[in-house]
Amino acid sequence: MSNMKRIVILGAAESGVGAAVLAKAKGFDVFVSDAGKIKESYKNMLIGHQIDFEEGKHSEDLILNAHEIIKSPGIPEKAEMVKKIRTKQIPVISELEFAARYTNAYKICITGSNGKTTTTSLIFHMLKKAGLNVGLAGNIGQSFAYQVATQDFDYYVLEISNFQLDDMYEFKADIAILLNITPDHLDRYDYDLQRYIDSKFRITQNLTDEEYFIYCSDDELTAREMEKIVTKAKQLPFSLKEKKLPGAYVDNNFIHIGLDDVDFSMSIDELSLKGKHNTYNSMAAGIAGNALRIHNEIIREALSDFKGVEHRLEMVCKVNDISFINDSKATNVNSVWYALECMTTPVIWIAGGTDKGNDYSELFELVKSKVKALVCLGVDNSKLHKAFDDKIKIIQDASSMQEAVRKAFHLASAGETVLLSPACASFDLFENYEDRGRQFKKYVKEL
Repeated sequence: MSNMKRIVILGAAESGVGAAVLAKAKGFDVFVSDAGKIKESYKNMLIGHQIDFEEGKHSEDLILNAHEIIKSPGIPEKAEMVKKIRTKQIPVISELEFAARYTNAYKICITGSNGKTTTTSLIFHMLKKAGLNVGLAGNIGQSFAYQVATQDFDYYVLEISNFQLDDMYEFKADIAILLNITPDHLDRYDYDLQRYIDSKFRITQNLTDEEYFIYCSDDELTAREMEKIVTKAKQLPFSLKEKKLPGAYVDNNFIHIGLDDVDFSMSIDELSLKGKHNTYNSMAAGIAGNALRIHNEIIREALSDFKGVEHRLEMVCKVNDISFINDSKATNVNSVWYALECMTTPVIWIAGGTDKGNDYSELFELVKSKVKALVCLGVDNSKLHKAFDDKIKIIQDASSMQEAVRKAFHLASAGETVLLSPACASFDLFENYEDRGRQFKKYVKEL
């Protein structure tokens, strides 16, 4: 029997394989198990690093002898193997928790129900522009663990989901950013909103008075929770409604950011990202830049020339003067609210997928004023019909992206917009939201 500490990794996608590579590099006895089929590229990586693995099953005798388990964020607690692991009281951690043990890099960590990818990418863009040696990881791009194993970055900008936060314990951010909290993934938390809120606030755990906590004071759930928690971190709120210093606020169409001896201001019209939600994202990024002592001119440049991210309010093209916008990353109701709020022409809205306990009522007023027609794209569209049959005159169903795009195109007139903003997860018809968004773009370009 080997004396090496045994680490078992559940899930062989980006985070799992990255964790396996790092664990192998650190001299652990490593085993990877995936209940599904492992993608060929990940399988080749495991073979190349001489890491034992299995696919299509979870073998109890090979898993329950672990000293520690790194679980993919996509595997829920109710999975049978996870229940058995918990019964055996084997420690379960996330890939980010594991990777953080092996780097002293400065970590800027972003969570929230909406805007995570945009804000993370914007801050990364800013740090690159400032000439810093920085990696982009977490719930985006190449895994944090793989980069820790193979790179030597001084900074990491990490997008962190609540699923990742749930299995993080000793991890500590240097700058923690909480953008907002709106009901999402409630199916994962037995429809208990407080459990979801608690998960998001794990971004603040272990912060000392040396670190920063950046948050939106306009966000009702965040503000309520701030009254209950105690954090030693330097608090830097941002707001569109109140003057916040230190922090950020908007006055006379100008963003103002103040922190210690730094004073920064910039017209909202200069921001590359449009819409109220993106003003919040830009403020959060600007505060982070100030906390890192990046020069004002670099921050201004980054906020004005950032190109945005794929699948988030991405303009695809115009066909017969009809605009097609890919917002496939809008997997919850609040994301769709922001998307519709930005629209200035009548909308043919494509929505649907795997419902996560959505309450569509917050969309009703916007839908009445903005949406001309709805194309429901999903295996089960009953909840969308129940919510909108009496609010939208034209509703049609589609069972594939090609069908949805063609129906939306025929419903639209010149000067109008076809918006893919699903409000749901993608797993009923697509691999993930990226697959959904790329199919949308493909079929739009074939019109």
